[in-house]
Amino acid sequence: MTLSIALLLIAGLVLLVVGAEVLVRGASKLAATFGIPPLIIGLTVVAFGTSAPETAVSVQAAWAGSGDIAIGNVVGSNIANVLLILGATALVAPLVVSRQLIRLDVPIMIGVSVLFYLLALDGQLSRWEGALLFAGVVSYTLFLIISAKKSPQQDNDEFAEEYGQAETGRFAVLKDIGFIVAGLVMLVGGSQFLVDGAVQMARIFGLSELVIGLTVVAIGTSLPELATSIMAALKGERDIAVGNIVGSNIFNILCVLGLASLVAPSAIPVASNAIQFDIPIMIAIAVACLPVFFNGYKLNRWEGGVFVAYYAAYTAYLILQANQASELQLFQQGMLYFALPLTALTLMVIGARAWQTQR
Repeated sequence: MTLSIALLLIAGLVLLVVGAEVLVRGASKLAATFGIPPLIIGLTVVAFGTSAPETAVSVQAAWAGSGDIAIGNVVGSNIANVLLILGATALVAPLVVSRQLIRLDVPIMIGVSVLFYLLALDGQLSRWEGALLFAGVVSYTLFLIISAKKSPQQDNDEFAEEYGQAETGRFAVLKDIGFIVAGLVMLVGGSQFLVDGAVQMARIFGLSELVIGLTVVAIGTSLPELATSIMAALKGERDIAVGNIVGSNIFNILCVLGLASLVAPSAIPVASNAIQFDIPIMIAIAVACLPVFFNGYKLNRWEGGVFVAYYAAYTAYLILQANQASELQLFQQGMLYFALPLTALTLMVIGARAWQTQR
């Protein structure tokens, strides 16, 4: 039984990662063939494509009545994106943070995270709240496109290099359409496998679907962001690496949760544990990005190491809490009275120094 669940999870993850890549490749080439500017492709097709696994899994879970997996997937993915993926990417190479990201996108990430929290306080996400979130992603995308068209040409060179090459040949369009269809099929199939495997794992090991969504499912659906960010960092496109993560977190809340709430047979329940702990953690991490990114407009290797360490601590807490381990109280005291105050003091010092430098 355990082997079959593992095979379901592995098959689901593989199909999701490959499906997202195939979908983005086909859609971006098809868009370029029809003359859509590379910048627009990067801000729409690719942005939606990297969040496609989260979308497929959360929509499938919401449709099947597994609301905890849908919520846990988004919240866990957003936490993993910043702490695990951005931290691991910074360990590969220190990352550059654009001023626009700090002034616009990070505050938007914080804002939509707080909005999600406020909507979830009543213990559910209704269909009209999903419509509100999805309207937000449409407005955000349109704003990005309009703003990007006004930006200097050199800021768009990386997009032109990545997404500006159209396919040539008699069957180029058919091939691109084939990629899109294949990608969608793999995403649907992969999400079905992953949700089924996650539900069965929760039942066998006595874990809640929320914990499975926050960990196994969240990390799995974040793999495209990990691949995109690390490849961007290795190619020297370190600004894109950070922007990809921040943009993905915004899309996850507005687009993924919006669509999931719209297709769910009834309002998606939000667990009290998520409202009291996991969503506030997600908001705190988003807020912490401001002083860290503002400090020299870089994410250094040591800061990336701290991010990864905190993700390990967060995951350890979830596991200890799920198993009601005797070490849980000692772990909580260590985090509450040592790690968190030290982190808060460090962030205050970093923020104050960055503020003095900018004056």
